[in-house]
Amino acid sequence: MKNQFELATFAGGCFWCMVSPFDEQPGIREVVSGYTGGHTENPSYQEVCSNTTGHYEAVQITFDPVIFSYKKLLELFWQQIDPTDAEGQFNDRGTSYRTAIFYHNEDQRQQAEASKAELAASGRFKKPIVTEILPAGPFYRAEDKHQYYYKTFPFHYNLYREGSGRARFIRENWKMRKSDDELRSELTSLQYDVTRKNATEPPFQNAYWNHVEEGIYVDIISGEPLFSSTDKYDAGCGWPSFTKPLRRNELEEKFDTSHGMRRIEVRSKTSDSHLGHVFDDGPGPDRARYCINSAALRFVPKDRLEEDGYGQFTKLFE
Repeated sequence: MKNQFELATFAGGCFWCMVSPFDEQPGIREVVSGYTGGHTENPSYQEVCSNTTGHYEAVQITFDPVIFSYKKLLELFWQQIDPTDAEGQFNDRGTSYRTAIFYHNEDQRQQAEASKAELAASGRFKKPIVTEILPAGPFYRAEDKHQYYYKTFPFHYNLYREGSGRARFIRENWKMRKSDDELRSELTSLQYDVTRKNATEPPFQNAYWNHVEEGIYVDIISGEPLFSSTDKYDAGCGWPSFTKPLRRNELEEKFDTSHGMRRIEVRSKTSDSHLGHVFDDGPGPDRARYCINSAALRFVPKDRLEEDGYGQFTKLFE
């Protein structure tokens, strides 16, 4: 059988922060952190960070284009970076932290050029888009401690992602832009209060607390996929509960001291919607229990995934 997988290579500043967004997408086989674009062989992390080898910190993605297209990879790439910064990314300065798309064939080059032009024409950024589009060359795998850093050192990873300024930049530049009037007209009063005012719906009196149909749950505002029925379970709390999200990168966790409690709030990054809270008493290996308001979700049954534009998730139910 012909190998259906292809390679994509992106530089987006610190490679620690460029793995998670891609790793959790369907059709992604592997995301490797490494170095490319330089003039020495097998450089070390210290050598690359010295900005003397010409290398970029980058990630190389092995993906199935039938399930997750190169166009979608490009869209996701732009949403992780500041494409107007030619000197580095956020708090990380120097040539090793520059951004670039390294194309592996002519089709990728054309798609990358078109994607960059589309972003420039969108007016999202006032400054020019300076991310380079370059031919792919030798790619050197980084040391083991840098692979899947977000999984191995989750606390330090999240601290770094916030402290570097990357997380704040993404929230401010890539979240949905809908006016309050638009949201009030599109949502029910309960949906509006939950998503925009951080309200909590009544337990055992909401749409999905005991819902057992197969499918996925998406953000009621943005439509971004959030959770799957394959990870849903009855926690006995009266709200829909999940052991994990479909895409951790789409969720933002914040310390919440409202109502005299100490909790971790869960928000949707794209829409900046309040979803619920995450607790550490779940049945999974990491003990997470995502306790989510039904009013923040819309359910898409498995037989409508293709029709509604979520075809990449059909494999979850095969």
